[in-house]
Parts: sequence; structure tokens; C-alpha cells
Amino acid sequence: MDTRSAPSAGRVSRRTVLAALGLVTTGAAVTASTGHLPAGPVPPGVPGAVGATRIGTSPVVRTERVRSRSRGRVVDLVTVLPAGVPAAGLPMSLLLHGRTGSARHSMVGNIHETLNSAVARGSVPPFGLVAVDGGDHYWHENVPGDDPMAMLLDEVPAWLRERGLGGADGVPFACAGVSMGGFGALLYGRRRTERRRPADAVAAISPALITTWQEMSERRAFTNSLVWASLDPLRHVDALVGTPVGVWAGNRDTFVEGTRRFVSAARPAVASITPGTHDDAFYRSVVADVVRFLGRHVPAASAPLGATGAAGP
Repeated sequence: MDTRSAPSAGRVSRRTVLAALGLVTTGAAVTASTGHLPAGPVPPGVPGAVGATRIGTSPVVRTERVRSRSRGRVVDLVTVLPAGVPAAGLPMSLLLHGRTGSARHSMVGNIHETLNSAVARGSVPPFGLVAVDGGDHYWHENVPGDDPMAMLLDEVPAWLRERGLGGADGVPFACAGVSMGGFGALLYGRRRTERRRPADAVAAISPALITTWQEMSERRAFTNSLVWASLDPLRHVDALVGTPVGVWAGNRDTFVEGTRRFVSAARPAVASITPGTHDDAFYRSVVADVVRFLGRHVPAASAPLGATGAAGP
């Protein structure tokens, strides 16, 4: 069918339905679910992949394609808003995916539904999550011209501000991450402190804190050991002094040795090492605690001028 033609009498086009739900925007591809864009369905069993959203009861999840100057490419921007709460100025936390992951598969342990339920019960103040594609290089510029950390620091706030999220400046109040994203969250917290705009909270789930260069070099994420040492959170625990940090890991996690070293040196506000491995079953066991931790540090929402909208009807 020619998509430019008007719908026949008695038929309502898909675009009309989406427009009625407030999900059609100009200049960006948007879906009402955290599954894939029209390229295909979410593969069954993929950790962190999110299925269809029921408007009004489930979190409102939108996926857009945006151009990142810092990464030199188009990336997915995924926002998760609890159902039924005003979207304008809603505080937002970054959620960083792990190695070989993506924004679309970042909701590990069903964290988006856990957040939605916690907000609905009133056990945490309303806040949202935002995820972007960061590649596989531990959230730093390993390849010239591809700088995911600059994207987080400089571009994400602008994208959120344009959408009326995150307050007047769009800066996320917190950052959470899993595995490689846990490493990235700790590095992001350090960069925020260096910019004299510290994050209100940093949450690292099963952080990929590797203790030897031999093992890290196999990931081809750092040009040499000196670059790795300059960024490794284990060697820069003082950089997060004053920032509330939470760390969760399984006692049989691949990276538990590095996590234990970080906990011992940094003495984070939350240090939880409980039974489990490096998998989604473990993530599901801790995400409620992660959401509570982030919820304790949610700032008062500050809606930008002219921002309107709500997360759900």
C-alpha cells in the first residue's frame, strides 16, 4: 500500500492511533515499547530485552534514533518513564549497558518494571531511566572520533532537555550500569566530579573491574596498559569521594575479585555481595535494591519552561 495515501473509510491508520496516544514525533523514529524498532521483534531470552508496553499500566518506553557527534554515528536513545506520572522535568538516571550490549537491551533484571512498580507503590519518588548505545570500549574514547563518555556528558543532557526531561538543564541526577556499564558508571561519576557537577548517586551492578592487564587487553578496549590504568576505577577510588556509590555483585561473579577490592578501598554507601553469578538471574535479585538506592537520591523535579506531557494517560 502507498503509505502516502489516506486511509479508507472505516479504517484507522496506525499513525492515527499512535498520534492519539501522543507517541508520534517529528524527525525521529519512536516506538511505544522497548523492543526493537520495526526491524524485528525482541529475541526471546535476551537479558535486558524488553517486550511490549501496555500504555497506562507499564512504564512508557520510547526508542529514538539520534545523531551523536561525539560518537560520529546514529545511536538509539531509550527513555523509560513510570506510568501515570508527569513527564515534565522528571529526574532521569543514566543506565549503561554491558559489553556487546545496546540501549535496547539495557534493562537488565527487568529494572524498568521494578522501577514502575516502586513508583506506583510510592516507595520511591518518580524518576526515569535513559539508555544510549555506547559501543564495547568501556565508555571511553578508545577509537579516535568515537567518544561515548563525551556523549553521556555533553549530548545526553541536551537530548533530555529537548524532551522536557531531567529538569531545566537535562543533566541526569544519577548513573547506573551493569558489567562494562558498571565500570562506565564509576568513570562517569568521576568525570562529573571533575566537572564540579557531581552526580547524586552512582550504582554499579556486577561491575567489570578487571584486575590484570592481560585479561583486559583481550577485550581490545584500551590502547595500552597506561591508558587503562588512567581510567580504571580501582586505581582512582578517591575520585568518587563525596558521591554516594552502590555496588552489587554475585559471590561467584567473573569479576568479584575486582569488586571486593573496590569495596575495600572505596567503602561505598552500599556494598552488596550476595549469592549469584554474572547473569540476569542475579540482576533480577538486586534491581529492587538498586532502584531503592537511586530513589533515595532523587532531587526535586524542576520542569523547564513550556515543558508539558506525562508518562502515560
